[in-house]
Amino acid sequence: PSAEMIALMWSFIVSIYSIGGLLGSSSAGYLSVRFGRKKAMLLANIPALLGAALMGLSRLCGSFEMIIAGRLFSGVCGGKLAFVPVYAGEISPKKFRGFINVTSTVFLALGKTVARILGLRELLGSQSLWPMLMAACGFPALVQLVALPFFPESPPYLLMHKGDQEGCKKAIRQLWGEGQHQAEIDDIMKEKATMKNTKILSVLELVKEPAFRWQLYMIVILTATIQLCGINAV
Repeated sequence: PSAEMIALMWSFIVSIYSIGGLLGSSSAGYLSVRFGRKKAMLLANIPALLGAALMGLSRLCGSFEMIIAGRLFSGVCGGKLAFVPVYAGEISPKKFRGFINVTSTVFLALGKTVARILGLRELLGSQSLWPMLMAACGFPALVQLVALPFFPESPPYLLMHKGDQEGCKKAIRQLWGEGQHQAEIDDIMKEKATMKNTKILSVLELVKEPAFRWQLYMIVILTATIQLCGINAV
């Protein structure tokens, strides 16, 4: 193929990750309610492992289409990263909740840093080892797939969406140890009562709602600034 066609193919390979992310994030809310936080996170490992396998075997099969498909599946998994801060925040005690939510962003940045280092030509970025580099994204998914079943479901999810008060208490004891946790359960019940009287807004209604206008402006500006800072080009 010509140099222009190669540039077009690689541009498509790079950008299709974002399309997968859009698909993954669009379904994240539904899956987290339909299957629960824990099961949704386990399901998110399937496209991650599938994408890693496709990209890792692409050179052996001589197929750049496998890289495209692998990037798409990896993007779907990346879009479902919304499960992580939700689950981490809900299983943590209230006094540590803010700190735990921040660690998700810290480890996301740490993961990108590790990937940049592994991508150096002296490590896995060489002509012979790049399939291993692209398949490396399956390792964290495999670790989570093995370890996560030993963790309980989110207590707020069990109580608010399933109405399982005993399951909620059992999960809290498993996470936070034995003790008096009735205050936390009462807080979840208050939140459940508040949600019953709260209307779920669509995207169009959210844009039109004056009460959320400045928060929406802030999120849009921050997100646009990240896109314009050049990190995607790097």
